[in-house]
Amino acid sequence: MPIKIQHDLPARAVLEEENVDLIFSDAAMQQDIRPLKLILLNLMPKKKETEIQFARLLGNSPLQLELTLMTTASYTPRNTEPGYLRRYYRSLDDIKDEFFDAIIITGAPVEIMPFDEVNYWPELVEIMNWSKTHCFRRLGICWGAQALLNHLHGIPKHGLDAKRFGVFNHEVTENTSRLMKGFTDNFPMPVSRHTFNDRKEIVACDALELLADSAVAGPGMVRDKNNGDIFILNHLEYDAETLAAEYHRDAAEGLSTALPEHYFPDDDPTKTPVNFWRPFAYLFMANWIHDLYQATPFELETLGQRS
Repeated sequence: MPIKIQHDLPARAVLEEENVDLIFSDAAMQQDIRPLKLILLNLMPKKKETEIQFARLLGNSPLQLELTLMTTASYTPRNTEPGYLRRYYRSLDDIKDEFFDAIIITGAPVEIMPFDEVNYWPELVEIMNWSKTHCFRRLGICWGAQALLNHLHGIPKHGLDAKRFGVFNHEVTENTSRLMKGFTDNFPMPVSRHTFNDRKEIVACDALELLADSAVAGPGMVRDKNNGDIFILNHLEYDAETLAAEYHRDAAEGLSTALPEHYFPDDDPTKTPVNFWRPFAYLFMANWIHDLYQATPFELETLGQRS
């Protein structure tokens, strides 16, 4: 939230130089407040777990948020009861005439497939195009980030020889961004991917800037400099046991998935992992909500006037 100060306060110049968010007394008196309207396009197979993970982070804000759960109409997930989806989820047809501050697109277990071979890809393209005039910003997670980068910026994904799996250190590469306020120079993020995005291709795109990067796991956070869209290629939202569940599931199915790196205490899969990335998950989401709040229009309907 911005700090309300008098417009002629001597400290104003220093605070503005340090990118501290300010609102002046006369503007604050006229400021209107409304809830931020967010969509969670949940493409993960375990819908309820993903809802909790994101709601937990979004709820750590003093602002009032209105969260709409969204799914695809062209594909019915096998792991969620149809009745649950009908009761709690909406499709594009349900909300196509509404406007939102942001849409969050989650990861999905389809990353090995080419984008155009995913059975709901045409619908997702329609949703991404719709969001340009009905959502102020986009936040993509893992495959959701890859899909947005590909569709909006032409950035391809590339296959890995082996699954990149574990918790990896990422270096903050853009320290002046409001989104990275409070971050240490290096911070951990869970990674669970069979594909990656090439650092050189991201840096070569004039519209994009790299916010966080890992020498081992590759680009971790990317921002669109023009509209503020965010692409998080890993999983800050994961619970402590999420990677463990993936590992034990794969082991039970006879897959040769390697032990997740830097995750289990003493690399012992019988020991309970500790969530040491959670403070950065809360910090990033608070920063993202704050940044969105400062920039989004009060009258969301004006988004429909964008070309």
